[in-house]
Amino acid sequence: QVQPVESGGRLVQVGESLRLSCAASGRTFSGYAMGWFRQAPGKEREFVAAISYGGGNTDYADSVKGRFTISRDNAKNTVYLQMNSLKPEDTALYYCAASSTRFSYRPPNRSADFGSWGQGTQVTVSS
Repeated sequence: QVQPVESGGRLVQVGESLRLSCAASGRTFSGYAMGWFRQAPGKEREFVAAISYGGGNTDYADSVKGRFTISRDNAKNTVYLQMNSLKPEDTALYYCAASSTRFSYRPPNRSADFGSWGQGTQVTVSS
């Protein structure tokens, strides 16, 4: 199993870019799909993006398509979320998670399919 640890969240202005990182411990990192979720105050946690174990398949929420890009570096046990053209509605606590099963061709996008979660990193977009 892997244990994700997020970093990179901070206060930014509307339209700016930000890259989140998720470093995951564990020698089996490369076998797990990884995902990003977010939760805004008073709202439920929602799916943002996910990437398959090999990096060849990705999935995005409609609200971030074309603005966010998920990627991974298995040699560094790290997954990234590049966020461009940030909007106030992107303000949330962003969580990184590892899938519950390994070697899935397509990454899951339901939180129930992810078994290991980080503590989150706060992203605030100010207008």
